[in-house]
Amino acid sequence: MEEELRKVRKWMQRNRVHATRLLQKLVQEGSVRGKEAAAQAIIIEKCRELGLQLDIWEIGNKTLMNHPAYCSDRKDYTGNPNVVGVLKGTGDGKSLILNGHIDVVPENNLAEWKNDPFSGFIEEGRLYGRGSTDMKGGTVALLLAMEAIIATEIQLKGDVIFQSVIEEESGGAGTLAAVLRGYRADGAIIPEPTNLKIFPKQQGSMWFRVTVKGRSAHGGTRYEGVNAIEKGILVINQLNELEKVRNSRIVDPLYKNIPIPIPINIGKIHSGDWPSSVPDICIIEGRIGVAPDEKMSAVQAELERSLQELEKKDIWFKDYPTTVEWFGGRWIPGDLDIEHPLLTTLESSYLEVMGSSPVVEASPWGTDGGVLSKIGDIPVVIFGPGVTEVAHDANEYIVLEDLFTSADIIASTILRWCEVSRSD
Repeated sequence: MEEELRKVRKWMQRNRVHATRLLQKLVQEGSVRGKEAAAQAIIIEKCRELGLQLDIWEIGNKTLMNHPAYCSDRKDYTGNPNVVGVLKGTGDGKSLILNGHIDVVPENNLAEWKNDPFSGFIEEGRLYGRGSTDMKGGTVALLLAMEAIIATEIQLKGDVIFQSVIEEESGGAGTLAAVLRGYRADGAIIPEPTNLKIFPKQQGSMWFRVTVKGRSAHGGTRYEGVNAIEKGILVINQLNELEKVRNSRIVDPLYKNIPIPIPINIGKIHSGDWPSSVPDICIIEGRIGVAPDEKMSAVQAELERSLQELEKKDIWFKDYPTTVEWFGGRWIPGDLDIEHPLLTTLESSYLEVMGSSPVVEASPWGTDGGVLSKIGDIPVVIFGPGVTEVAHDANEYIVLEDLFTSADIIASTILRWCEVSRSD
């Protein structure tokens, strides 16, 4: 094994420039939702260059869209495929899925960006652009690790299944489609931007919409109406209290460095159409975190019960209760035992490369790991390069040295997990 590790590491050292160029090309293709095709074409070209067995297909069939875990509001996936490339092993080894998503969130306020959001600009060891950290840098780390193994003519016993999926940012339909297509493995790594930390557990989340009722009136006689915004403030306060109660139950030590393990975030409010009118409707939209050991249905029920208790604080809610809708994005939580062989193998590889033990924590956000683990019954660990703090932010960047380091650790993990096949 030491000889193979040395060869792989040496090859990656010599080919850093090529990996950087690949990431730059991927970032320059702004693969926001519905426009993933050009970036996937680059992935397809690379997979063909590596000689992988390719599977390219457009998701969106009835089996996917009728599945209980499907939550996307997207109706048309035409021209924006999932891509899977398989490196076949010789047999008798454990298989491994390497899962990355090609879709990126919108660039948002262009005035906040120092350079074009899709420039791929490089400065002082950082590559800038939307998707550089979340998570095209991680995808390139996967491909670099695989290419090093292929280029050094190392044969593996187990299969390596590389996946470049769409729709992660909208709830995981791409990875769900891959699971339903039959892709399974003995383990999976998702290189989301963890700052090279290892996340065996992932928070889940759901979007909710609360409608708060009021009574309209002229602003000059506002006392004749009931302001839905003011009632909405009571709703927000109730959700803040619920957040405290839910987080007080989190005792998992993997969450010790996370201030709010399972937040409730208010992300959008709409109310009123005229400054001189008392608004009769206030619509509050947000996201509730789901702990790794929780069921989505139980979390929904807890939030709804909490809002029903508002009538004890304000009689208005007895006659005009809030209504709750669950819509849009939904990320299933993931939970891997900290003694699982996949985790210990990754930890050993990290120690071998870095000379120190990794930081092991719970993920503060959702990933496609929940789909792989809960729907596909596949052990999953989240580990990758990238700066968590700048994901989804303006001037997103990745530290290139971290990309190369993660590729080194992932390559070592592949060799250990899938095992080297020897002709003798």
